[in-house]
Amino acid sequence: METGNRRLIRPPLNGAKEAPPRKILNKKVPPPDQTNAENFYYVKQMQSKTAMVIVLKDGEEIHGVIEWYDKCCLKVNREGEPNLLLYKPNIKYMFKAEPH
Repeated sequence: METGNRRLIRPPLNGAKEAPPRKILNKKVPPPDQTNAENFYYVKQMQSKTAMVIVLKDGEEIHGVIEWYDKCCLKVNREGEPNLLLYKPNIKYMFKAEPH
């Protein structure tokens, strides 16, 4: 038998070794902490400059357009009145204003 140009073939050692696959035990994956639905809604209303009615916890209604938002606040531009910075915890709910 000839043992001429034989080489041992080895896989490259650059990558990390993969862990053996684990059995999945039919566990439900918990929902994500954030769905980004709130952010999507604000961006949509800001881009279209939708007239909004924002009802505060004390019942006061604020009419205006959302200019920007962050984690805890909304800035609302109002026509003929000063712009407002509203804290989200003070907002009861909001909806699109009906066109006149």
